[in-house]
Amino acid sequence: MRLLSQYLKARSKVILLFLIVVVIFIVTDVLFGMPSIIFIYPAALSLVVLLIAGIADMVLFYKRHRKLERGEIPEARSLIEEDYSKIIAKLKEEAEMSRLKSSSEYNNMVEYYTVWAHQIKTPIAAMRLNLQSEDSENSRKLMGDLHRIESYVEMVLTFLRLDSDSTDYLIKEYDLDEIIRPAIRKFSREFILKKLSLEYDGANYKTVTDSKWLSFIVEQVISNAVKYTSEGKISICMNDPGILCIEDTGMGIAAEDLPRIFENGYTGFNGREDKRASGIGLYLCKRIADDLGHNISAESSLGRGTKISIDVRRRDLRVE
Repeated sequence: MRLLSQYLKARSKVILLFLIVVVIFIVTDVLFGMPSIIFIYPAALSLVVLLIAGIADMVLFYKRHRKLERGEIPEARSLIEEDYSKIIAKLKEEAEMSRLKSSSEYNNMVEYYTVWAHQIKTPIAAMRLNLQSEDSENSRKLMGDLHRIESYVEMVLTFLRLDSDSTDYLIKEYDLDEIIRPAIRKFSREFILKKLSLEYDGANYKTVTDSKWLSFIVEQVISNAVKYTSEGKISICMNDPGILCIEDTGMGIAAEDLPRIFENGYTGFNGREDKRASGIGLYLCKRIADDLGHNISAESSLGRGTKISIDVRRRDLRVE
């Protein structure tokens, strides 16, 4: 029905012209008193011819419409259509050149930051070795700062790789404990320095995911929990099978900020208080979780801590 209405709209001028000619014939017939058969017979014959031509034209109209839907340019049937085809071809060529240029610039940027990340790891490793040679309160604090620097470097690389043409996802079955325990060990110094207790009895759950990328999510959530918890504890548990919960007793998140914490660059009240916050960590977690087919959500209130839930239950995977 929509096709018919669009066709009639496109051919409205021709239809209007035909109706005007019919009216002229009727007026002429009445004014000159001519026998009606002289008008009716050619009018009926013309109407039949017009219907046949209209149906054929509508079929052609539909075929051209389908070609355009598929992104193909139909063969030009007039000088104007030929001009339009040339303009479209030029625009497509410019768009492709722009895409190639943008892709090249993006790849160069990723390559630069990848090299930069590997280069900066050398002085980081050197500083770590120097700090490990002494055991003092100052060296322990510096070690914690060094760990955060490494996390920020990894965050930059993760952000760049998300929009890459190719990813290194390795999707298979993993034991969730083998992903969580190394993430906890990374923050052992921060737990000790801030005198935070940890509750974790093991997940005892297998999931289909990518261990490296899921590790990034878990580490980022634990990092936020440690950062915004000055005293108390951090609990990591499976309240329901397949739902990993990381809960802290920290400052919490304001109700007006909670719906937006997974947006890129959004820091909220806590981020404005903590000038180091970038607002990118939870955004990356959300993007990665979506790519892995997981779901991440948050519950929180000011002064009562935050609970992040990661749904890692198995889902039917579609092979492309």
